[in-house]
Amino acid sequence: MSSGKLVFSQVIDHLPLHTFRQCVKRYRGNHKIKTFSCLDQFLCMAFAQLTYRESLRDIEACLRAQSKKLYHMGIRSQVSRNTLSNANRMRDWRIYADLAHSLIPVARKLYQDEDFGLELDQTVYALDATTIDLCLSLFPWAEFRQTKSAIKLHTLLDLRGSIPTFIYISDGKEHEVNVLDDLLLEAGAIYVMDRGYLDFFRLYRLTKASAFFVIRAKSNLACQRLYSAPVNRETGLIYDQTIKLTGHYSARYYPEKLRRIKVRDLDTGKTIVILSNNFILPADSVAQLYRSRWQIEQFFRWIKQNLRIKAFYGTNENAVKTQIWIAVTVYLLVAILKKRLNIEASLYTILQVLSVTSFERITLNQLLTNLDHTIELDGNDNQLILFN
Repeated sequence: MSSGKLVFSQVIDHLPLHTFRQCVKRYRGNHKIKTFSCLDQFLCMAFAQLTYRESLRDIEACLRAQSKKLYHMGIRSQVSRNTLSNANRMRDWRIYADLAHSLIPVARKLYQDEDFGLELDQTVYALDATTIDLCLSLFPWAEFRQTKSAIKLHTLLDLRGSIPTFIYISDGKEHEVNVLDDLLLEAGAIYVMDRGYLDFFRLYRLTKASAFFVIRAKSNLACQRLYSAPVNRETGLIYDQTIKLTGHYSARYYPEKLRRIKVRDLDTGKTIVILSNNFILPADSVAQLYRSRWQIEQFFRWIKQNLRIKAFYGTNENAVKTQIWIAVTVYLLVAILKKRLNIEASLYTILQVLSVTSFERITLNQLLTNLDHTIELDGNDNQLILFN
């Protein structure tokens, strides 16, 4: 008989159980619970994320088929669809939000030397939101429009390693710019945003906090050019100007000077105008910073394709947030073990391998190293793979 830990258990070994128990205690997650603890709930939901289970019934059927291995997975109770459904509906989602937040500094430390295309000492963040459409009849609490519901996943992404450092889940009606009020700003950091976040009152808050921003300007920006700096047009730069806002409200909300850079994409010929409060970096570096914002679009597409956050196992708000935060935790766990074990395979490949080997008894190093992990894309260039 084979000995050794199950593959699933080796993944969970990277979870700080002491921190998890503190999160459960903080929100009294196991209060009056005799069977099926919060840890059992988390392990079942993490298994569902790693193995792409379609429904609660699917989770129940798979785990009951391997009932003799549940103890070795850390699950101490019998798995029941109704029990798991009740746990997702009733137990505070903040337990799993706090757990994910405890893993973020661990992952960021491991990826702090990761290259993202620019040699900068500062931390660079990309801020954006993605919408997840829902059925209005099943999710009435998340009403978005008259005919459908939706939730928004607001994310602040550390571009070194594509690690989410801040996540806020709201209904579909909440505007993205409101999230700027909730951020704990880091002095010296650079925040890269699209023009949906162009609010000069809030941007001035970043300047007063000694943080920098790079953001796309709107076409109707009212401003006065003070002077221009020379640029190398062969790199796509058109101008690098110092400006002062002249709009009635914008000048009052942002009274200081701004930098305006216009750049042309050499491949497509399209031009964009970028605003920044950073006057130190070269103009082409500021333009490249804005281009790096695409990483957060890749992140959103990747998690929608590879984690269970588009189809939900429960319909109330608590169940939806629980599932999303556990999905984020699984993402962070796999990113952490990739670095700790020095695995060269992409995160996509690691998840695919784990999805079919969770019940095997083989070490992760043997399983995930020396893989022939060439991915056939069948001509689909839209396939996005992080952590190559």
